Amino acid sequence: MSDWLLNLPVLWMAVVVFAATYLLAASVYWVVTRLAVNDRARAFKAVSPGMLPPLGILFALLVGFIAVEVWNNFDKAKVAVAAEASALRAVVLLAGTFPEEQKTRIYALIDRHIEVAVNEGWPAMARHRLTLSTLPTALIEALHDTLTLKPADDSQRIAQTEMVKAIHAAMDARRQRIVVSQSAVGTVKWAGILLQGLCTLVAIAMVHSDNRLACAIAMTLFATGIALSLLLIAAYSRPFTGEISVRPDLLKQVITSGQPSSNP
Repeated sequence: MSDWLLNLPVLWMAVVVFAATYLLAASVYWVVTRLAVNDRARAFKAVSPGMLPPLGILFALLVGFIAVEVWNNFDKAKVAVAAEASALRAVVLLAGTFPEEQKTRIYALIDRHIEVAVNEGWPAMARHRLTLSTLPTALIEALHDTLTLKPADDSQRIAQTEMVKAIHAAMDARRQRIVVSQSAVGTVKWAGILLQGLCTLVAIAMVHSDNRLACAIAMTLFATGIALSLLLIAAYSRPFTGEISVRPDLLKQVITSGQPSSNP
């Protein structure tokens, strides 16, 4: 689906999706009712109403299959961001056991990583342009600095080991969110939903072609279901795109926590 539509606020996305779906339903209604004369009218009425439930079930299965994938990807994106924030927060806490100069250096690198992720990474993920080839320079430097620390006692030695693990966890979580950011509902899947919905609308129009009011009511109801399904899938189809997306708020909280402060 087009990027401009996915970047719209949900309200305007709903307006576009519902308007397009109702226009499609109205076009099908107009074509079928105009064709429903003489022999064609009898042919349309010969279409069994028993076709409607299977067509509706097929449409529901397609929507359900795609919706599960979309919402699973959205949940994975949230988990990845939360895991990255938790790992970075652990690094910040563990760095507090080292002398001020070393601690400040680690804090600065963690803050720089988060600032780059928020200001450059998120816009790039929204456009599907961030790839694994882009290295987390600040995290790599933080890992290097952590490995070169000289622990003065057992507590610092344990903290150093845990910091290395936490930085590796943050890198892995970052890789996960980049991979998930590449997910999208493919053209074939969108075409499948739309074609199945269109077939069902045509079948409804044919079955009710002798009663235009009943035909209009039935088609409007089903078109509403199609539009709602499309809206839900579109709104969640890209985890880092649009009004309903995974935000870097948890990462920003780590920046605040990482600043020297007298507050508890």
